[in-house]
Amino acid sequence: MARNKPLGKKLRMARALKSNKSVPTWVVVKTGSKLRRTPAQRNWRQTKLKP
Repeated sequence: MARNKPLGKKLRMARALKSNKSVPTWVVVKTGSKLRRTPAQRNWRQTKLKP
């Protein structure tokens, strides 16, 4: 990937990186393990971002 990226792509990548975090442990405990993972979780090999 290029070193210099357009601002739009950079912002999309940063947003995707932040939204890919796991659910905090206290949330799993509070919900009684009903909520274990974020619906927005994404694997870098399986789902590509728009360019």
